[in-house]
Amino acid sequence: MHTWPNLHPILEGIHWAVAGGVATRAYMPERMTQDLDIVIRRQDCGEVWGRFRDAGYTVAEALDAPYFVARTADGVEIDVICAAFPWLEEALAAPRQDPAGFPVLDLPYLILMKLLANRGVDLGDMTRMLGLAGEADLARVRAAISTFSPEDAEDLETLILLGKREMAGGGHGPEWHPA
Repeated sequence: MHTWPNLHPILEGIHWAVAGGVATRAYMPERMTQDLDIVIRRQDCGEVWGRFRDAGYTVAEALDAPYFVARTADGVEIDVICAAFPWLEEALAAPRQDPAGFPVLDLPYLILMKLLANRGVDLGDMTRMLGLAGEADLARVRAAISTFSPEDAEDLETLILLGKREMAGGGHGPEWHPA
């Protein structure tokens, strides 16, 4: 497991959670990633920017996007996503803990964020996490998608099916047959 900077002192009193590749380690075997993504409420962005600067991180000079990058002196990158998702308050109120003790987005919200990102690596993350998820977690993911992103419900079912097949063993599920 990669060791990331302890952000708890910097973000004390701020609602935050790990998102992105590092968050996936709470739901599947850890994969390599070069940065730590965290999500905060958009209204906390300026304060958090200042806290990183005051803690000795190198941060962007201007907040002209809903995110900024903070770097430690030894080059570890923290991507701070300043979000206003309709589900964010709920997500930040009940994060899970990853193996290192970081608060991470609960599976339904992490899936929502990865659906928004819509990159190849995110599709792979989703299939693995969903393939390893139990029925209770899958029901919660389906409920979140139904509420916040119903247009993705059919895609979600495909991701679950692909994930179950992949995680059944060796990357090929029992119903997989080469063409």
